[in-house]
Amino acid sequence: MVAFLLAVPFFFLRASIRDPRELNALDRGLMRVSAPVQYVSSLLAREVSNLWGNYVYLVEVKADHQRLVYENARLLDRVRRLEQEEVENRRLKRLLGLKDSIRGDLVSAEVVGKDLTEFFRVANLIVDRSGHEVRSNMPVVAQDGVVGKVQRVAGDRVDVLLAVDSGSGIDVVDELTGARGFVRGTGDPTRYSCHVELVQRADEVNVGDLLVTSGVGRAFPRGVPVARVSKVVKRDFGMYQSVEATPTVDFSRLEEVLIITSPPGDEAGAARQIR
Repeated sequence: MVAFLLAVPFFFLRASIRDPRELNALDRGLMRVSAPVQYVSSLLAREVSNLWGNYVYLVEVKADHQRLVYENARLLDRVRRLEQEEVENRRLKRLLGLKDSIRGDLVSAEVVGKDLTEFFRVANLIVDRSGHEVRSNMPVVAQDGVVGKVQRVAGDRVDVLLAVDSGSGIDVVDELTGARGFVRGTGDPTRYSCHVELVQRADEVNVGDLLVTSGVGRAFPRGVPVARVSKVVKRDFGMYQSVEATPTVDFSRLEEVLIITSPPGDEAGAARQIR
């Protein structure tokens, strides 16, 4: 049996390599029998070869895909970090521009904490004074306008009383009409809002007008935005009209502020004395 099994391939190989003109009956019979077997074997070999090649190709494609996914994620993370740095650079540039436009000595401080109400509104800010000399009642401003005043100082911690707090009051003037008023926070925990008190009934104040600091009292320098008029009710009697306003600063997004350590003098009061 072993000899037969070894001899069969020999006879098939012998028949396949001989000149077709020299084939005998046995060789022709072996060729007819081996032809289908060779065809099936060749077809099977090609399919196995293709399957293996596709598998290797897919493995390489998967590896390339994973590498590209990693590179894409890395580049996206870098783009996000660059965008954040660009936003921060623009904010710092505006803050530096504000520092150049305000008279007096200013120091920058970073917001390190926020006390929130149950409605997720900022009720109090905590900033880091970074070793600068800061005292209570010093004005605090940001790129969009007045933030409030320093409430208390404890070491490097500085608590800021916001302009929307009911204990805050700022003397203002309507930038467009020149009407005078006094912005006082409502202390509403649900929204940032202010009342504008002492606005004469004869004064012209319109919704959308910008209220800026008047410079009176040496509390704030003149011309810093405080709030925009959101509602005006002109009364038929009495000396004053009812005015409501919305602060220009979004307290929930503050990251850096400026503390005015030596505000300029009372320019408006000095001008009245000269006249």
